Amino acid sequence: MLRGFPPVIAAHTHTLILGSFPGEASLAATQYYAHPRNQFWRLLGAVLDEPALHELRYDERLTRVLAHGIGIWDVLDACHRQGSLDSAIRHAQPNDFESLREHAPQLQKVCFNGKTAGRFAPVIGAAGYRTLVLPSSSPAHAALSFEQKLLVWRDILC
Repeated sequence: MLRGFPPVIAAHTHTLILGSFPGEASLAATQYYAHPRNQFWRLLGAVLDEPALHELRYDERLTRVLAHGIGIWDVLDACHRQGSLDSAIRHAQPNDFESLREHAPQLQKVCFNGKTAGRFAPVIGAAGYRTLVLPSSSPAHAALSFEQKLLVWRDILC
């Protein structure tokens, strides 16, 4: 059973971005979105007007993102999976979303990085949060260009 990471969240977090589950590169590095071709940090940097975000050390990236009121987590806490594809996920165990109100009382919006994570949007929406399903930042999702993805990712701040 593979285990995910704890949330990157603060009491003042107003928006949370949920992925599905860390890929192999992220698990090996113990960092969210560590695969060099994953566009997450570049997309988020463009949205937050921090174009060099992806060039910072990981801990600095997290500090900057939190300063903007953005949190990062995954919908899954644990699963079995060969490789990094979401389609290979088996025996998935969701994270404890009830804890969000306690750890992030100002949370209003939850964004989902890709369609797999987005399957949880109805559950999170029913809990009273605004939701947005984003095009995946994964290198496996190459149907859209960076610019096309960014058009939707900009709605994170709306």
